[in-house]
Formats: sequence, C-alpha cells, structure tokens
Amino acid sequence: MVEVLIVMLIGILLGYIIREKERIIKKVEPLLNYSIYLLLFLIGISIGLREELISSLDTIGLQALLLTVGAIIGSCIASYFCYIWFFRKNER
Repeated sequence: MVEVLIVMLIGILLGYIIREKERIIKKVEPLLNYSIYLLLFLIGISIGLREELISSLDTIGLQALLLTVGAIIGSCIASYFCYIWFFRKNER
C-alpha cells in the first residue's frame, strides 16, 4: 500500500512539474490511453485465469448490475440536491 502511495505521489509531482510543457503533455496523453488498455487487458487475463470467478460470473454480474444501477440513481439524487442547494439560489 505504501508503494502505491509513493508511486502516486511521484506521478503527482512530475505532473505538477511538466504541466506547462505542452509538447511533453501531447506525447504523454496517448501513452496514458495505451497503458490503461494494457492494464484492462491484464486484469481480464487475471479474471479469466480464476476458475471459481468464471463459474460464478452470473451471480457476480447480477450484483455488479445492481450496484451500478444503485450508484447511478444515488448520484442523480445527490446531483439534484446539490443543484438545488448550491446553484438554484443564484438564479433567483
């Protein structure tokens, strides 16, 4: 866990240092996309290698669907109340 935080802090520091350098940022952005694709691919391989996970995919899929729908509904409700409390007052 400490390693993850250290790597993240180093990334934040480097991002802060190069934030004004457009040439570097344009080269880093596609690299970031490809590394995310690679990470998702490797996670897919890891999931595919676990037999017990594949055999219970229908149960896990239903739970994931319910959690996703609940998160979307909760986010919509929270956004609505944030809009009413913070932004609607300024329109009057």
